[in-house]
Amino acid sequence: MAEIDRPVSLSGLTEGEAREFHGVFMTSFMVFVAVAIVAHILAWMWRPWIPGPEGYAFLQDLPTTASAFLSTLA
Repeated sequence: MAEIDRPVSLSGLTEGEAREFHGVFMTSFMVFVAVAIVAHILAWMWRPWIPGPEGYAFLQDLPTTASAFLSTLA
């Protein structure tokens, strides 16, 4: 049986297949970016990356806070 001639790009996809792949790729990329933005906001709320007026002095109480938190998990 003879092969049907169809226009093919460098990727080997037809234009319709390339558009479909592009749509799926863009949707999944947007979901990834949204999850990353939410994760960064939550990390910022948990521990700001830029120190406040007193600097990182609040980290001195971290071992006490961590041990109290770990004792609640046990």
